[in-house]
Amino acid sequence: MKSRKITLLIVLLLIIGPAVKAQLRVVAALCDNRTNPVGIHPSDLFFSWEMQSSGEAVTQSAYQVVIATSKAKLTAGQFDVFNTDVVNSDRSIQVPYLGKALQSAQTYFWKVRVWDMDKKTSAWSSPQQFTTGIFTPADWKNARWIGYEDLPDSGRVVPFVHLQLKPGDPRIFKNARSPLLRKEFTTAKKVAKALLFISGLGHYEASINGQRIGDAFLSPGWTSYDKTILYNTYDVTGQLRPGSNAIGVLLGNGFYSISQERYVKGTGTFGNPKLIALLKITYTDGSTDHLISDQSWKASPSPITFNTIYGGEDYDARQEQKGWNTAGFADKTWKDAVLVTTPTGKLLPEIDYPVRLLDSLTARKMTVVGPNTVVYDFGQNCSGIPRIHVKGKAGQTLKITPAELLHADGTVNQADGVTPHSYAYTLNGDGEETWQPRFSYFAVRYVQVEGVRVKGEDADLPVVTELKILHNRNAAPSTGTFACSNALFNRIYTLTDWAIKSNLQSYITDNPQREKLSWQGEQNFMRTAINYTYNVYSLYRSLIQNMADAQHENGLVPDIAPEYIKFEGPFVDSPEWGTTAILDSWFLVQFYGDTSVVRKTYRMMTRYADFLESRATDNLLLYGLGDWLDIGKVTPIGVTATAYYYHSISALSAMAALIGKPDDAARYRKLAEMIKTAFNTKFFNPEKKLYATGSQTAMAMPISLGLVEEKYKKQVLHNLVTNIQSIDANRLTAGDVGNRYLIKALYENNHPETLFTMTNRDDVPGYGYLLKHGATALVETWDGKSSQNQLAMGHILEWFYAGIAGIAQAENSVAFKHLKLRPQPVGDLTWAKGSFHSPYGWIKSGWTKTGNRFSYQVEIPVNTVATVYLPAKGYSKIYKNGKTVRDYTIEGDTARLELGSGKFVLNVE
Repeated sequence: MKSRKITLLIVLLLIIGPAVKAQLRVVAALCDNRTNPVGIHPSDLFFSWEMQSSGEAVTQSAYQVVIATSKAKLTAGQFDVFNTDVVNSDRSIQVPYLGKALQSAQTYFWKVRVWDMDKKTSAWSSPQQFTTGIFTPADWKNARWIGYEDLPDSGRVVPFVHLQLKPGDPRIFKNARSPLLRKEFTTAKKVAKALLFISGLGHYEASINGQRIGDAFLSPGWTSYDKTILYNTYDVTGQLRPGSNAIGVLLGNGFYSISQERYVKGTGTFGNPKLIALLKITYTDGSTDHLISDQSWKASPSPITFNTIYGGEDYDARQEQKGWNTAGFADKTWKDAVLVTTPTGKLLPEIDYPVRLLDSLTARKMTVVGPNTVVYDFGQNCSGIPRIHVKGKAGQTLKITPAELLHADGTVNQADGVTPHSYAYTLNGDGEETWQPRFSYFAVRYVQVEGVRVKGEDADLPVVTELKILHNRNAAPSTGTFACSNALFNRIYTLTDWAIKSNLQSYITDNPQREKLSWQGEQNFMRTAINYTYNVYSLYRSLIQNMADAQHENGLVPDIAPEYIKFEGPFVDSPEWGTTAILDSWFLVQFYGDTSVVRKTYRMMTRYADFLESRATDNLLLYGLGDWLDIGKVTPIGVTATAYYYHSISALSAMAALIGKPDDAARYRKLAEMIKTAFNTKFFNPEKKLYATGSQTAMAMPISLGLVEEKYKKQVLHNLVTNIQSIDANRLTAGDVGNRYLIKALYENNHPETLFTMTNRDDVPGYGYLLKHGATALVETWDGKSSQNQLAMGHILEWFYAGIAGIAQAENSVAFKHLKLRPQPVGDLTWAKGSFHSPYGWIKSGWTKTGNRFSYQVEIPVNTVATVYLPAKGYSKIYKNGKTVRDYTIEGDTARLELGSGKFVLNVE
C-alpha cells in the first residue's frame, strides 16, 4: 500500500510538475515606465509589466488591468475606477489608460494579471500605485508665486548674453539673494494623506518639521522658463504631526539667474528666486485642507551668500538660524513674503527621474602644495560637489576649488578657461561642522582647500577632518553591464560610463564644467549607447519638451535646448544637431515602443522638416558644424549634414505611416529618395567607389544610413576597410558625428576585426590613448585636450553591447520584441558577457571560446523571441542545454537558429 502511494505521488508530480514549474508571473508592474510614479497626467498614462517563467517559449495571450481608489478596495476586488476585463492581446508594454476621467492630486492603486499561451492565468501582481498631478491652473487653489524680493520685468536679461556683459552695461546685476521661506500650519484631525506640489526657481530644497523632503539635487529640472516650469510631487504624509507643523523652503538661482562675478558661459536672469507650493491634506473623515504659498509666508536671507550654476557657492554658517523650518521658531524678525512677478511658463509635472547625489568618492592622495593649502586627489573625474567636515573658530573661512587637472606645481588647474569656480565656507565655530554646496556643481577630480591647518604650528587654523566628493547625476536606473577578457576594453567601458553618468543631469549636458548646456548633438549621436547603460525613456521625453519650447517661429530647432543663449551661425543651426527634434521621437518608438510621442511631437517635427527643406540647395544641406572634432578636418560639411537630413526625413516618413498619415508618409518618402539621389550625385565617385574625400566618416555614414546603392555597397565597404588599413594605418580619424557610423559600418558588416585592431591600441589618439595619458572619463578630443569629461565620443559602447556581447534587436523589431543575438568572438577575446534591461525584461548574453569549442549562455525575456547567430561550420555540432540541435541554418561561418524565451546554454563543437 505504501509503495502504491509513493508511485501515485510520483506520477502526480510528473503530471503537474511542468505546469507548476512554468507558471507565468508578473515580476514588475510599471506606470509611465516608472514604479509608483507621482505627478501623472491622464493623457500620458500607460501601463507596462515584465514577466518571468521557468518554461521555454512562453508568451502572453491576454491581460487584465484593474484600478481602485484605495489599496483596501483593490485587495477586496472593488475596482471602482477601471477594469479592462480580459483583453486578448500579447501587448505588455505601453498599454494606454482608456477609463473614466481621473481626479487631480489623487493617489490610485492598480494591479495586473496575465494569461500565457495555454490560457493559464498568473497571480495578480503586487499592488502598485500612481499619484496624479495638477491638471489645470484652478487646481492650484490660488497658490501664488512668492519670494523674498521681486525683480521687475525691466531687470530681465533674456536671452542670456554669451559669456559676460561688458563693463558699464546698465543690465549688469548682482547675484540674486538665496532666501529662506517658511509657513506654520496646524493639522486638527487625523491625516490620511498629504501631498505636496512644489516648484522653486531656479532650484529649491524643502523640508517639513525640520526633515528634508526627498533627496533630489538641483530640483526642478532645467527648462525654457518662459515656456515650461516643472513642479514636483511628494507624499509627505509621514512627515506631518498632530497639531503644529512647519514647512520650510530654501531657494537657489540655478539657470534661472546667472550673474557674472565668477566664471559664466552666459549671463542673464529670468528673475529672482521664487516659490509656488500647494499642500493638500486629506483627513481620515474624507475632508481636505489646502495650504498654499501666499503673503502669509515669512521670508529671510539664507546663509548662502553667493550661488550660480557656473561660478560656485559661498556659505556663512554664522548666519544659520537653527530651527527655522520647525514649528514654534521665532520668526518675528522675518519679513512677509512678497508676491512676485508670475512666470509665463506653464507649470508641468517633472516626469523624469530626479538628479541625485548617488556616489561618494574618498580621496586617494593628499598633498600640501603651499602655505595652508592642500590638494586632494580623488582619482576619478566626475560631476560632483565637495562635502567637507571641519573644526575651527567662528569667522574662519575656507576656500574650496575643484578642478580636473593640476598645474606643474601641484595646485589645481581649472583649464579650458573655466575659472574661477569656487566655494567658500565660513565657520560658525560650533564643534565639527559639515557643509556641501546645494545649488552648483563642477567636473572634479581634484579639490584644493585653502586656509587650513597643515602643520603643527598652524594651530589656530581650521582642521579638515573629512573631505569627500558627492557625484551628482540623473537617477535613471542602470540598464546594462558589460565585461570581457580584454582589460583595455573594460577600462574603455568604465571611462565612457563615467562620462555618460556625469552628463546625465535633468538634461544631457556636453560637459559638467565649461558648458552645462544641452547641446543636441550629444543626445543625437549617443542615444543608443546611453540607452544600453541607463533607462532614459523619461529623460528623452523631457528633452523633447525642451526642444518643442525652443523651436523658432520659422521651424528651426536650435543646437541647444533650452536655448538660454542665442548663438550664431552653425552654433545655432547645424542639421546634425537639430535633427534630434525628429530622431528622438523615432528613438522612443524603436527602443521603447512609444507611438503616442509621435502624435504629440508631429507638428514640431514637420515644421522642422519644412525648415530644413527651405535651407536645402538641390536637396543638399551644405552648412553646419560637420564632423566636429575629427582628426584632420577631412570630411566635407555637406556629407554629415545631408546624411542626417536623409536619416531624419526617412524616419519622419515611417512615423507618419505609423500614426495613419499615408499622404505625409509618401511625401517624405519621396523627399528622402530625392535627398539620396542628390547626395550620391554630389559626393559619390562611381569609378573609384569613394564618397567625397574617402574619409572614415564620408565612407561610413552612407553605408550605415542606407545611402549607398546596393550594387555599390560591397565595394564601398571594401574601400572603407582598405583605406583604414593602408592609408590611416588603423588610426581613428572620425569625430563626434561620424564615429558612431564608422563603428556600426564595421561591426554590422562583418568587419569587427578591423574595429578591434583600431580600438585595441593606445599609441595613437583614441580611447586607449586617453587612458594611457591619465584620463578617467572620456575627454572632449581624441588627443586629450579641452574638457576632461565629455560623453560625445562614447559610441564604442554600441559595439561592446550589440557586437561583442551580441545584444541587439532584429530589423523592424520594436522595443526588443524580436532579439538579434549575434556575439562576436573577435581578436584575442576569450570571453565576454553583457546584460541589458529591455522593456520586456533582462536580456543576458555571455560566451567563452576555448580551442574549437564556443559556449554561449543566453537569457531571453518572456513574451519575446530571438534569432541567434553562432560561429559554426557546416560540420559543427550544436547543443542546446545538452541536447543536439538540428533545426538551424548554416550561412557561411554562422549558424542561425530561432528561440523563444528561456535560459539556454548553447555549445558549438
